[in-house]
Amino acid sequence: MIGPIVTIAVPSYNQGQFLDAALTSIFDQSMPVEDFVLDGGSTDNTLAVIEKWAPRLSGWRSHRDSGQAAAINEGIASGTAPFVCWLNSDDYYLPGALEKLFAALEAHPQSAVAYGRTFNLDQQSGKLRPVWVEAFDARRLAVRCIVSQPGTLIRRSAWEASGGLDPTLQMVMDYDLWWRLFLDFGPFCFVPEEVAVNRDHDATKTNTQRFK
Repeated sequence: MIGPIVTIAVPSYNQGQFLDAALTSIFDQSMPVEDFVLDGGSTDNTLAVIEKWAPRLSGWRSHRDSGQAAAINEGIASGTAPFVCWLNSDDYYLPGALEKLFAALEAHPQSAVAYGRTFNLDQQSGKLRPVWVEAFDARRLAVRCIVSQPGTLIRRSAWEASGGLDPTLQMVMDYDLWWRLFLDFGPFCFVPEEVAVNRDHDATKTNTQRFK
């Protein structure tokens, strides 16, 4: 029996309305995965969604925690697969996403990270628009975050060597990680195909805490 190839951490807090779609998109991938849901003690319908998927989850918990970054680190540390990523509970993968990212890393063994294009979904209008993603270039990364987090896959060896996400950060923890991974392991591998969707809704950190 083939073991999991990708460990996926799904941090969640009061996102029950979106969590089912996120988990569906994970288990619709044809690649063997181990999925850990890290819920921060939600008071909405999140637990009902988790219980629905519990037979297929590799683990889950629901209690107050130290924040998104710490929860993601916890989830990834709970697994053993050679590749890792996280999918926020209000985002979702497109068909074949993990397969495309995995194939890119297999074809480029020198790369620690593969990333693809993503869409932004306006939850109110239902319209999709491309997220600003570019082929990797350090000078461009210094200007703006050209890597869209839902569309990434990371080698576990690189994740562990870098220490994962900085749990003291409540914002831009992904941007911080990209820089550390680049400085330690070199340029990322870019996959010029759409692999994931990032939801834009009123409760996102981007909308509620943009100034921070």
